[in-house]
Amino acid sequence: MKASVEIRSAPHIKGPRSVEQIMANVVYSLVPICLFFVWQYGLSALASILVVTAACLLAERLFVGSGTQSGSLADFSATITGLLLALTLPPGFPLWMGAVAGFSAVALGKALFGGIGCNVFNPALVGRAFVQAAFPAAIASYTPSFLPGRFSEFIPSSLAWPLMMPPDTAAWLKAMQIDALSGATPLAMWKFEGMLADIGELLSGSGGHLALGPSPLLILACGAYLALRRFMDWRIPVAVLGSAGLAAGAIHLVDARYPDALFVLASGGLVLGAVYMATDMATSPVTPRGMWLYGTLIGLLTVMIRYYGGLPEGVMYAILIGNAATPLIERFTQPKPFGQDASRRARKSASYTLHPDYISREEAAAKPSGKRWRGRIKS
Repeated sequence: MKASVEIRSAPHIKGPRSVEQIMANVVYSLVPICLFFVWQYGLSALASILVVTAACLLAERLFVGSGTQSGSLADFSATITGLLLALTLPPGFPLWMGAVAGFSAVALGKALFGGIGCNVFNPALVGRAFVQAAFPAAIASYTPSFLPGRFSEFIPSSLAWPLMMPPDTAAWLKAMQIDALSGATPLAMWKFEGMLADIGELLSGSGGHLALGPSPLLILACGAYLALRRFMDWRIPVAVLGSAGLAAGAIHLVDARYPDALFVLASGGLVLGAVYMATDMATSPVTPRGMWLYGTLIGLLTVMIRYYGGLPEGVMYAILIGNAATPLIERFTQPKPFGQDASRRARKSASYTLHPDYISREEAAAKPSGKRWRGRIKS
């Protein structure tokens, strides 16, 4: 008689994996990518990762500490946001601007919607979009990878004072006898100079004369770890990369002025966005058909923005648009309950048997005025 009955909403059966375990494994998979990024750009990249991640954690602590938001620092969600956001920023991005990006990513991208699991848009991309609108000149300034003194000195623009103009990166590169054009990204070089980078350098991320991000091959390997451990659904990255490759290949066949599919897949942040950002559990569809449609939409939009838009990169906007379309995609891709079609056919068949005055087509044709009988012909 003293036993109590607990009444709660579904789900009543839960898997053994917690949010903390899933997020921790995502962080583990990002560690090799961050280390490669530091190897490419040295102290500036390391400082950027630390500052941006610390700003995300600070914002998370401030909002979680108020008691009005769901989540905590222990779930690693803010850490993932900081790492991904830092990987999307130029390595020479001023550190104080990186702190603004990290704080706005959590404040505007997650806390504003109620905390973890309630956000509509990917928080890292919200922070990236915010600083791209606020600091367009600084976020477009890239430096070549594998500079000789990258582990002994910072890129001058990294240490710019708040609200002060960053030092001229082009003049610094010229003083080092490095061509300023080499600091352009492969997409910018193709978009504005008509030059295509070497595919091998793009895939490996080892091109010393270009502004490259982490190796796409390394990102795919880390993403494969998450997919094999079932911490990520493989359908979304396959749909994003597949649709982008098919669209780019088709356009290249029609007009050879546009690069081929391999260049589109290996350049920019397409692979990083497809593996780590488009697959965000809170902002992507949960239905299998919805995942394919969502990924295809992102891949096609990326190619369209790169080829026909004013910006060389389009992954960020494509994923944000895909996030906005997720509720609509889920609405139209809900699986049908078992037996629904059979029940519908049974009701449709019964509707004919309830009306014995229906006539056949031959009988309707024999009537003096066939039109008024046409609506009562048996199916």
